[in-house]
Amino acid sequence: MRGTALRIGLTGGIGSGKSTVARTLVACGAALVDADAISRAVTAAGGAAIPEIAAQFGSHLIAADGAMDRERMRQVAFDDPTARRRLESIIHPLVGLETLRQYELAMGAGSRCVVFDIPLLVESGRWRQQLDQVLVVDCREATQIDRVMARNGWPRDVAEKILAGQASRRQRLSAADICLYNDDISLQALEIQVRQLAARFGL
Repeated sequence: MRGTALRIGLTGGIGSGKSTVARTLVACGAALVDADAISRAVTAAGGAAIPEIAAQFGSHLIAADGAMDRERMRQVAFDDPTARRRLESIIHPLVGLETLRQYELAMGAGSRCVVFDIPLLVESGRWRQQLDQVLVVDCREATQIDRVMARNGWPRDVAEKILAGQASRRQRLSAADICLYNDDISLQALEIQVRQLAARFGL
């Protein structure tokens, strides 16, 4: 990924507030490439990953509407690390191709700053060399769990299991060039911090 735009990798654990930060950066003029949205698109009905998922995991993991059954697949991936890696080997290359396409579109449109919203940036190990800076949205793990339970209606054990499957807080912070602490602050205070960063990014 080469070009003149500043390439910012945005990441954070589930419930950290990463999506709020992304929306604010976009409001300030950044172009957004959302890897999670792309992942959902390729596993939606008619998505590019669906035929291979059905072939490798069985049609019972495809919902009636033709999309991947996310809840069932989440359980399979949690219970079997090998299955998780197989799923990632299907989805990640497709996400990579679409990410590159969207980046090139942003460059063609003259964007000065492209934000790559990548939930698994630290876990993947392949993104760092393609980015100029990594921005981590950080908060306490207890806060993440409380937010996820409130937002998704999941029981505590499910939220904790998802958290355990992600990079640790320490791993994310060690990968950060910039850190936004989003704990015990208001949305307004967070937005002020993000807008200050946007100015540093030339927005």
